[in-house]
Amino acid sequence: MVDAFVGTWNIVDTKNFDEYMKAIGVSFATRQVANMTKPTTIISVAGDTVTLRTESTFKNTEISFVLGQEFDETTADDRKVKSLVTLDGGQLVHKQTWDGKETTLVREIKDGKLTLTLTMGTVVSTRIYEKAA
Repeated sequence: MVDAFVGTWNIVDTKNFDEYMKAIGVSFATRQVANMTKPTTIISVAGDTVTLRTESTFKNTEISFVLGQEFDETTADDRKVKSLVTLDGGQLVHKQTWDGKETTLVREIKDGKLTLTLTMGTVVSTRIYEKAA
């Protein structure tokens, strides 16, 4: 099922991202730069390992993981988190925990597009990506 997510995805729409970044503690200056970038997400699978690479003019990040196995992650905004990614009903659910806090990043394919829903407490942001040709 992870195969549905494999490919290169370009962002086409974003809603409430600044509020989400504020909720997770991203500084004002970093939020200003991040709000102007148009990231590309590249998802690949090799055996049991999923690699999720995000590229932008601001910063490139890459994580590799096995579904259902916790791993250490340093986020684009330099948070050191414990992450766990699972596949739940066709959704790729990524939970990050740090300093007693938790955020959830849910990726799903809707109408051929990749929808990323970011949740921190009551703050929800959505980012829509289209598959590159």
